[in-house]
Amino acid sequence: MAPPRKHDTDVILDAARTLVLRDGPRAAGVAAIAEASGAPVGTLYHRFGNRNGVLTAAWIRALERFQSGVLAAAETEDPLEAAVGMTVAGVAFGREHLDDARLLLDLRPSDLLDGPDKEFQDRLAAMNAPLIEQLRRIAAGIYGADGPRELDAVARAIVDLPYAALRRHARAETLPDWLEADIAAAARTLLTS
Repeated sequence: MAPPRKHDTDVILDAARTLVLRDGPRAAGVAAIAEASGAPVGTLYHRFGNRNGVLTAAWIRALERFQSGVLAAAETEDPLEAAVGMTVAGVAFGREHLDDARLLLDLRPSDLLDGPDKEFQDRLAAMNAPLIEQLRRIAAGIYGADGPRELDAVARAIVDLPYAALRRHARAETLPDWLEADIAAAARTLLTS
């Protein structure tokens, strides 16, 4: 049995995320992340390989947190309720993990990394596949088809609406209490009009 890790991965990733959000991606070098997290430089190289590995792990962790809530909300059979739930879950993610939401809102992988590699692109495509499958299911259930126009209509509600709301409020200390209710009503209106 391996000994427990001395330096918690989440602490390291939180430190990297904080550096990126506060000072920009170039400020998040391995030495700076090590200093901010309290983990030795060697630990970061051993666990993540290099700077790209740490920043990739921080970005992927944020995306996984987002997707887990959104996909859980999609599990209801009614396509309209699944869509509304996914939309609200996107905002709830921002409420629960505001710094992760800021990371995903502010930075694309190409902003963070020195050239995302094919392995990263393949992983991202695999992570997004279940979401795209749900968008297709919802489009077919609400509109009777999952063509480009129907998918675009569903994406406006499930993707664009919470993204815009989170972007608007991401710099506040907390999100407004009423945001989920307003987003749910707006999504329902978009999808049924």
